[in-house]
Amino acid sequence: MNQPVALILIIILAAVGYWLYVGQQTSLPQPVGSDPKNATYEIDGSFVTLRAGTAETSIAGSTSKTVTQYFGNEAMGDLDSDGSTDIAFILTQSSGGSGTFYYVVAALKKGNSYQGTNAILLGDRVAPQTTQIRNGELVVSYATRKSDEPMTAQPSVGISKTFSIIGGRLQDR
Repeated sequence: MNQPVALILIIILAAVGYWLYVGQQTSLPQPVGSDPKNATYEIDGSFVTLRAGTAETSIAGSTSKTVTQYFGNEAMGDLDSDGSTDIAFILTQSSGGSGTFYYVVAALKKGNSYQGTNAILLGDRVAPQTTQIRNGELVVSYATRKSDEPMTAQPSVGISKTFSIIGGRLQDR
C-alpha cells in the first residue's frame, strides 16, 4: 500500500472514531425514573442529574458549588408526538455569585420513565410567569429587564417564547 492511500485511511478512521466519540458525548441521557425531579438534563453541555429536584456539582479549583434546582411552573402535554404525557418545567442554577439562571427543560415520557432533555437558558434573575404546552409546543412566558437596566431592577418586560422537541432535543422556535 502506498503512503497517500495509507494516510487517507488513517484520516478516515480518525474521523469516524471522533464522530463516534462526539456522538456518544452529546446524546441525551437514558430514562432515569418515573419522576422528572429525579432525571438527568443537559445544561450548557454538561449532564446534571436531579435527586429530589436538586443537584450540587463541585466547581473545579473552587470551594463553591453549582446548585441546580427544580423551580416549578410545570406544564403537561405531548411534546414529542408519541401519545404520552410529557412534562416541562423550569430549573434554576446558581454558583455562589449573585446570579440565578433560569432554564426551561422537558421530561419526555418513555414507557414508565422520563428522559430529560437539554435545557434552554431563559435568563439571569428573570421572573417566570406561565409555562404551557399547546398543540405539541411549549410556551414559556416570563419577565426580564430592559437592556439598559441594572440586574437589581425588578423584571418588567414581558417575553413569551415557544419551544419544540426536534430529534429528541428541545429547541427555540
